[in-house]
Amino acid sequence: MTKTYRVAVLGATGAVGTELLALLAERHFPLADLKLLASPRSAGQTLNFMGNALPVEAVTAESFNDVDLVLASAGGSTSKAWAEAIVAAGAVMIDNSSAFRMHPEVPLVVPEVNPQAAATHRGIIANPNCTTILMAVATYPLHQVQPIQRIVAATYQSASGAGARAMEEVKQQAAALLKGEPPIAEVFPYPLAFNLFPHNSKLDASGYCEEEMKMVNESRKIFGAPDLRVTATCVRVPVLRAHSEAINLEFDQPFEPSRARAILSQAPGVKLVEDWQANYFPMPIDASGQDEVLVGRIRQDISHPCGLELWLCGDQIRKGAALNAVQIAELLIQREWLKGVAVSSGRVEVESLV
Repeated sequence: MTKTYRVAVLGATGAVGTELLALLAERHFPLADLKLLASPRSAGQTLNFMGNALPVEAVTAESFNDVDLVLASAGGSTSKAWAEAIVAAGAVMIDNSSAFRMHPEVPLVVPEVNPQAAATHRGIIANPNCTTILMAVATYPLHQVQPIQRIVAATYQSASGAGARAMEEVKQQAAALLKGEPPIAEVFPYPLAFNLFPHNSKLDASGYCEEEMKMVNESRKIFGAPDLRVTATCVRVPVLRAHSEAINLEFDQPFEPSRARAILSQAPGVKLVEDWQANYFPMPIDASGQDEVLVGRIRQDISHPCGLELWLCGDQIRKGAALNAVQIAELLIQREWLKGVAVSSGRVEVESLV
């Protein structure tokens, strides 16, 4: 008889939360019970799950009693607020926020890249940033064959990275502009429809924004390469839900594009999309709703003999967030890692994390 698990989705009414529900159904996750949690203002709503209307409950400390897994996607402050209650209840939290990603006791996991890291959890596993996930899936297979020395990334990030309200705002702005009316920006600091701007996260003293530093620091942790040289420029673009990235890789010796193409065509989670005759390569419209990271336009960097260029697109809500979280949950179940090292080493001291 297949073992089943009690799951809670924290932030169930958001863009990623609703995608989590769709994926749990689509992937036939072995559920014994499903609890939908959100803020008090969302309590009382119902969400469809496999033809049933499930109630959304206001989250409380008691919400996590008799729960095995919590899929959290309600923002960093919410994850920090409820982490202690989740861990104390004996559940494992797979957290989609940035709250715990860089803590040394919290694994940061992309199942196609570093699945073994999940075994060391002590009650919390962090889901990486969307841009980092997509880049890691596309570049780690090459890194395994020939270690990458440097990554230069430019990202073209969709509105979905800022949530469902941001996606709706872009639609409303586009409609307004087409009618000759001024676009209204509330979620974003500037109009995004028919526009783009550098990522609006907080800038540090070096001039890099938080989103760019997430790519730098998270890639190093996931790859297990603390000295990996990474730089990024992150840009918001008027696309609804799929991110794109232009990636330049530097190796210590030449890496033939044909070799890279052969490796990536067999890599888990990657779909090679290249039609050189038609000049057809990955596009957000193709990646939206897809699980795979679409990779193409693999070519020699003509400015560096050991450089390689590639282009990728991936669905920010799916592989960039919800799908990666569900895959981590599936990994814990398949390898019987749900308890991690908690049995012998004790669960993480959450107070030290928040």
